[in-house]
Amino acid sequence: MAAANKPKQIAADGFLVTQQLYAPTYTASGNLMANENLDIHPELSGRVTGIYFKEGTAVHKGQLLLKMNDADIKAQITKLRSQRSLQQLTATRQIALLKIGGIAQQDYDATKTGIQGIDADIALNEATLAKMEILAPFDGIIGLRNISPGAIVSPTTIVASLQQLSPLKMDFTIPDEYRQQISLGQTVRFFVDGSQDTLSGKIAAIEPGADPTTRTVKIRALVPNADGKLLPGAFAHVMVSFGAQNTSILIPSQSIIPTTRDKKVALLKDGKIVMQVVQVGDRTPDRIQITSGLKQGDTILTTALMQVKQGMQVKIRKLIH
Repeated sequence: MAAANKPKQIAADGFLVTQQLYAPTYTASGNLMANENLDIHPELSGRVTGIYFKEGTAVHKGQLLLKMNDADIKAQITKLRSQRSLQQLTATRQIALLKIGGIAQQDYDATKTGIQGIDADIALNEATLAKMEILAPFDGIIGLRNISPGAIVSPTTIVASLQQLSPLKMDFTIPDEYRQQISLGQTVRFFVDGSQDTLSGKIAAIEPGADPTTRTVKIRALVPNADGKLLPGAFAHVMVSFGAQNTSILIPSQSIIPTTRDKKVALLKDGKIVMQVVQVGDRTPDRIQITSGLKQGDTILTTALMQVKQGMQVKIRKLIH
């Protein structure tokens, strides 16, 4: 009979409440993007004679990526240069004749104009020749190629994509009421789904105006990515801190027990549970700020929260802080 009246006891993990350094933080949703990103197109139509990149590898600015058939353009340039040489010889002879009155001035002027026209044609063909090669416009990682050697391509053909992955851009928005509390160069923290690491970046640009519909301001941060672990398109949980750090009580998010009227924690007093009402403030990815209801030195439960009740005896298995 005595055993039946013995209070039920459970074992659970606990958290020791302490004051911690904390700055008010706003949590936003962000998107990671390549610092530079483009689809590579040829400027002119032609037949591909050479592909000089390997899919999925790094390329450097100015590196030759693709070459198209340019034999006819080179032949035209050779022809024009021969014509220029001949015209230049003619002009040299005409200068001598002009000095002794052997020809009219307009004959010499016509030859000079002809040379200038040939020079313009050579420049035009050399510019066209340059367009028969595609060079990497910046350092980056080139994607899968969509063409093969010998293919006929046009300006609408996508050869491959090129992305610069270090650093990455991270765009997010904050309410316009916080606009004056952020600045260029400010550090923001973030984490991505599937990773427990908290990373950081620096604000590089701030949209000058707020969106009239959402009343939010768009922010862009630059994120180091030398190891290539982060990928464009990833969803980021961004934490922007405002103001100086102060001491505050932060507890694990899982310790909060929501009810229809308020929020509670399972507070351990003299080995028994007190369902303590608390007021919460800001949130971090894994902690919640407590503005009232707890004090330093208190112990709360972090596990077995579905089983605990007021007055229940608890044995702490592991205490963290």
